[in-house]
Amino acid sequence: MNQMPYFSPGTRRRCFLSSFFLVTLCAGGLLPAAELGPVTHRFVGADYVGNKVAIVAADGSVEWEFPAVSPQDCWLLANGNVLFCESGGAKEVSPKKEIVWRYDAPPAAQCHSCQPLPDGRVLVAECSLGRLVEVGRDGKIAKEIKVASAAKNLSHQFRGTRKTPDGHYWVCLMDEQKIVELAEAGDVLREIPVPGFPHEAIVLPDGHLLVTLGMAKRVIELDANLKIVWDISENELPGNPLRLPAACQRLPNGNTIIGNWLGGGFLGQQPQAFEVTREKKVVWEFKDHARFKTMNQLMVLDTPEDPAKGGLRR
Repeated sequence: MNQMPYFSPGTRRRCFLSSFFLVTLCAGGLLPAAELGPVTHRFVGADYVGNKVAIVAADGSVEWEFPAVSPQDCWLLANGNVLFCESGGAKEVSPKKEIVWRYDAPPAAQCHSCQPLPDGRVLVAECSLGRLVEVGRDGKIAKEIKVASAAKNLSHQFRGTRKTPDGHYWVCLMDEQKIVELAEAGDVLREIPVPGFPHEAIVLPDGHLLVTLGMAKRVIELDANLKIVWDISENELPGNPLRLPAACQRLPNGNTIIGNWLGGGFLGQQPQAFEVTREKKVVWEFKDHARFKTMNQLMVLDTPEDPAKGGLRR
């Protein structure tokens, strides 16, 4: 039988103190990054050009994937199922690849955004029809919100859409280069012009707004007075020039995940997603051109929040 090695009281005390200071240094972020190990992420992503949704492990292997027609948004739910929207509606699929819930949108609709809600409904944004719908577990529309849009191209009416815990809706009116905040009944509370074509607008805990600007090749953070307090421009990050930043997620450590859509002639040329610090240092990137074309939206799974309860900042 193996026995634990014996340490004298003095040695035990020195070991304890060493461990204590090691933990303290790690907690304070004082150790060199190399000693903390490389940054890795497990995530679920929507490959718009590759027509699939997949869960990717921290080591880069594909744990699970499911076919989808031009998927733009995706979530891993607390029950282990994957929720995503595709051009013709939204689906919830189990780890065994069984469709356990679905919403089939009208033929004219193009669905570019979805979100699980605390009451079990799913928020779906429908371009061409100019509306948001909350769909119940029976697959039927429980609530409809009309969204005024002056976009000439109906498929560009809006992209990222989120409902916040206060019941408000935040909608990216892409071609109109603005974000609107709607009240629970759909009334316009305010319009926020932005210097580009918004694909995602995330309300942060401090009231700031994190926005990806798509074809403008820029990511910005606005404070409560709508002043830009942080931004990344097209060629600011070596190895990760912005092509069409679409997805964003603010992590608990303050870093930002960006999904960099590589359509428009950039397929296969660079990482499809990355994590960047406030100081604009890239600490993680994902690049797998053999199995994925684009990463239009992704949800990093290293955080404990339940996506249906509004804890995630994406």
